[in-house]
Amino acid sequence: MTHTFDPEKLQTALETVHHAGMPGVFAEVRDDDQIWCGAAGVADLATGRPVTADMRHRVGSITKTFTAAVLQLVDDGEIELDTPIGHYLPRLVPGARGVAITVRMLINHTSGLAEYLPHAYPSLAAFPALAKTTPASLDGNRFTRFHATELIEMGVAAPAAGAAGGTPGVYSNTNYLLMCQLLESITGTSAEKCITRNVIERAGLRDTELPAGPYVHGPHSLHYEAWFGMIDPPHDYSVYDMSWVGPAASLISTVADLNRFFGLLLAGDIISRASLAQMQRTVPVISFEGKTLDYGLGLQKMTVPGHGTYWAMRVRSGAAARCP
Repeated sequence: MTHTFDPEKLQTALETVHHAGMPGVFAEVRDDDQIWCGAAGVADLATGRPVTADMRHRVGSITKTFTAAVLQLVDDGEIELDTPIGHYLPRLVPGARGVAITVRMLINHTSGLAEYLPHAYPSLAAFPALAKTTPASLDGNRFTRFHATELIEMGVAAPAAGAAGGTPGVYSNTNYLLMCQLLESITGTSAEKCITRNVIERAGLRDTELPAGPYVHGPHSLHYEAWFGMIDPPHDYSVYDMSWVGPAASLISTVADLNRFFGLLLAGDIISRASLAQMQRTVPVISFEGKTLDYGLGLQKMTVPGHGTYWAMRVRSGAAARCP
């Protein structure tokens, strides 16, 4: 299969996205030994400061791939993918569901556990339901600190999104907060430290971190959020306490680090080939937007006609790597 690496077309694509309304956009593309970096637009609408391809940014649900990459614990025999989660966390997922839901079902979103966000915010008197979120609500909770277990409890208590192990699965952050609690239970340290040690540092990612506070340190663009078109004009939410998603979606990285991570992951250099094969076993999963994803263990499979198969992670700011 022949691939054309055309820097001019890549830059034009970025410019097109910028002119369509995105304040700033940047990317790094790798094709074997060729590397291209580009940027278009501004990092700050008020000052006109330009974006650059080396900027750090919040990567959203790409975080889930990093969390799933701790399958090293599966390689070491400390976690079994098909063991019920109730065996590990009986207090968080008690009773029949704790027996029916396995670790694998958490990671590929087939647990049937509901998304906690619509249920958590009204109950915490913090956010209203997602569809009713207002700029005032978002602004008022920039520094609200959530505890993972109270969010998990709300997701577990909510009406089930489906049967355990049933397909299509339903995308739910509750699954990954539970996975993080499992990591803490097994390792005796925080999920953030576990992921940092076993994935981020192992991959040699110098500009990637799970932040302890609400700030993005180092060169970065402002984060203009339209909240699905509900906030017009978009507001800057660069400073935000991400404990409302924790190690499910709070990672900060660069495009260079993400490309390095996915390259190493898909080459079998972060987890074993056997665990990588498990990550690439996919099932249909329904996204927040109602789309059907071809989803594995923290990885989404995408086939681009004429260009092959890519493995990525669903997120509005995404990353993908072509399957060798």
